[in-house]
Amino acid sequence: MRQQGTAVRDILLAGGILLAFAIAGVALVTWTFQGTVERIEDNQRQALIQELQQLVPPLQYDNHLLEDTLEVEDNGLLGLNRTVTVYRARLEGEPVAVILPARAEDGYIGPITLLVGIYTDGTVAGVRVVEHSETPGLGDAIEARRSNWINQFTGRSLDDPETADWAVRRDRGAFDQITGATVTARAVVRAVRDVLLFYDQFGNELFAVQEEAETDQVGDAGEEEPPPDDASDGDDGTGDD
Repeated sequence: MRQQGTAVRDILLAGGILLAFAIAGVALVTWTFQGTVERIEDNQRQALIQELQQLVPPLQYDNHLLEDTLEVEDNGLLGLNRTVTVYRARLEGEPVAVILPARAEDGYIGPITLLVGIYTDGTVAGVRVVEHSETPGLGDAIEARRSNWINQFTGRSLDDPETADWAVRRDRGAFDQITGATVTARAVVRAVRDVLLFYDQFGNELFAVQEEAETDQVGDAGEEEPPPDDASDGDDGTGDD
């Protein structure tokens, strides 16, 4: 009888030890996972800050871009068709620029995601491609680290050139195309133009405080269609000839 009781105690002790190890293991995995998630989120935050600072240099504003944001509804011009986050730069409380996300759906391989900075006077502060699937060695020239092509938008506006001239030179427009990747270049030019059109419609409202913007529903008014393109998309993107 005593031996049976001892055996039961040993089984319970072994079970308790196994349970303790299991709990410790789960806790360790949870702690590791949480730490990994936090590191990933911090890395993404730092990467976003660097992207925003490339569009609007830090010396031009004194607020925290990731904290001074506004949620707005895309009316179709941004190519996202959902609520988007607008980042706002201010200096001593005065508006300096906004940075808007956008997407060109008509890239050669697939969608091209952009960030577009616009100063309060409607001129482009800068453009950066943040995600794409375009052809390496050809379409990836839209990346700032690959070429200077994307910098040609800086300082331009709907008046420079006129809206009708927001196209690549092959389509009788004002912007350089990319050799071997005309479709890609064409898509980005149109997307930047459309972001400027969005700003032209809602620019003043983009600097409103969050509560006012929620009441006014920025982006809901005026479901205007983008102007028709000046040229056909017959190019297959494989060359300029």
